[in-house]
Amino acid sequence: MTFRGAQLWHLVIRKLLSATSDLLPIILVIAFFQLLVLRQPLPQIGEVLSGGVLVVLGLAFFVQGLEMGLFPVGEAMAHALARKGSLFWLLLFSFALGFSTTVAEPALIAVAREAGEIAAEGGHIGQGDESIRSYALGLRLTVAASVGLAILIGVLRILRGWPLHYLIISGYGIVMLMTTAAPKEIIGIAYDAGGVTTSTVTVPLVAALGVGLASSIKGRTPLLDGFGLIALASLLPMIFVMAYGVVVFG
Repeated sequence: MTFRGAQLWHLVIRKLLSATSDLLPIILVIAFFQLLVLRQPLPQIGEVLSGGVLVVLGLAFFVQGLEMGLFPVGEAMAHALARKGSLFWLLLFSFALGFSTTVAEPALIAVAREAGEIAAEGGHIGQGDESIRSYALGLRLTVAASVGLAILIGVLRILRGWPLHYLIISGYGIVMLMTTAAPKEIIGIAYDAGGVTTSTVTVPLVAALGVGLASSIKGRTPLLDGFGLIALASLLPMIFVMAYGVVVFG
């Protein structure tokens, strides 16, 4: 085996071991409750084991892909736009990045569809499939627009040096006020919207954008100024979705 081949196998084994250790707490919790609390064997043990192997492989390849692809792309584009010196293009890219990654987020698509079906069953919207699709699409676009705006505000924060905690405290103050006025049918969905938006694709690209931008601007540090974009991306969807509920259910 060549030296390069040995390095490749070493990398693969290291990634697989890392993925296995990341999943180990989940495996232990499931095994504990299944075997010691429920006192039942795992159903379809063959499928469970083969599925577990696929999860380990998928997680290992996914993390490697983030390190090789999405993180470098996000940082490189942030550096390039900062050197270009155009605030308009930087803010446009920030909004477009947040919007596009969120609107295609699988978790958001699933939650929006489920919310539409439940709203139809409860008689809050029409029973037809068209009404459900329209409600789900409106919810997705609302959340995606809110994340795009959140990333734009986060980039402005990095550029201007605004303290993050002021934005977060103010934002949650608005959330609490809107909770008292929003229709009760939308509040639970609104609070969950922040979680489903910050998932597999959005988080690495947005984090890389913030770190790359902070490291390319004089007077900013990646550790202090580069992070915090995800917090804003989790906050604004709650506000926007409650406003969407006021429009739809009001």
